[in-house]
Amino acid sequence: MSAYIALQSWKLAIVSDPLGFTSNWAGPNVCNYTGVYCAPAPDNPSLLTVAGIDLNHADIAGILPEHLGLLRDLALFHINSNRFCGKLPASFLHLKILHELDVSNNLFSGPFPYVVLYLPSLKFLDIRFNQFFGDIPPEVFDLPLDALFLNDNKFKSLLPVNLGNSPVSVLVLANNLVTGCIPPSVAQMAETLDEIILANLGLTGCLRPEIGELKELKVLDLSCNKLVGPLPESIGGMVSLEQLDVGHNKFSGPIPRGICLLPKLENFVYAFNYFTSEPAECGRLGDGNDDRKNCIVGRPRQRSAAECALVGANPVDCLLAGSICPFE
Repeated sequence: MSAYIALQSWKLAIVSDPLGFTSNWAGPNVCNYTGVYCAPAPDNPSLLTVAGIDLNHADIAGILPEHLGLLRDLALFHINSNRFCGKLPASFLHLKILHELDVSNNLFSGPFPYVVLYLPSLKFLDIRFNQFFGDIPPEVFDLPLDALFLNDNKFKSLLPVNLGNSPVSVLVLANNLVTGCIPPSVAQMAETLDEIILANLGLTGCLRPEIGELKELKVLDLSCNKLVGPLPESIGGMVSLEQLDVGHNKFSGPIPRGICLLPKLENFVYAFNYFTSEPAECGRLGDGNDDRKNCIVGRPRQRSAAECALVGANPVDCLLAGSICPFE
């Protein structure tokens, strides 16, 4: 009966359902509702309970009512690519076995949905492509998640020093206003991290050598930030790396030879920086190598001599970067 109350309350909170996903949401047998999936109840396998909601790509408009907290056996809640707005219900606190929460590509707004910090079973959190704003709480990086997608919101926050506490395999923060420096704690993610995308944030300072500890990392995207100084030689030890994008920053100095010798590297983008040389080995990447708009003598489509001279006259000493990124 509680599931019926929850879903009927939700149906009343829907203002547009052009594809008719909820047209059969009638009657007490909620397991027959489109997008509702039932399974044996954890505390009584002889009974069916609502274990999953999947209304992805339904183009539904409405809000999420507090009654959804009655679905206490819910393990999966997927409603991406709709027009839901408002906030996530505080009653989600009761969803103690919720494993996956995907509300991406909707119209949710307001501060970070703190209720997600209190879901003990959560492993997959996707709130990207919404209009959440304000700080990203550092506590989110202490959650035992496997995947975290916060990208394409309106967050305005500092990148927290405990970033490396997160055990995720995939972390995407891109296209927010997240400033500061990449903390040395990132090295703690070495055993789990496969993909990290920190593009178009506003990150500053030098890229610390600890980044090279990420031996399992396949994708590293730091493009469109304000990072300075040379690329660490330690990146040449990231033997699993397939995609590396550091384009549109303020990096300078030579490209470390070890990077272009990485055995699995397919694409290396370092365009729109101030690099002064690149090893011949980078040529093996062919079209996967993008060196435009740097200061590399003898290469086409580089910056003007005047631009390069200006940066060359004021080199960045990353040994002094503690004054920019005072983590200690």
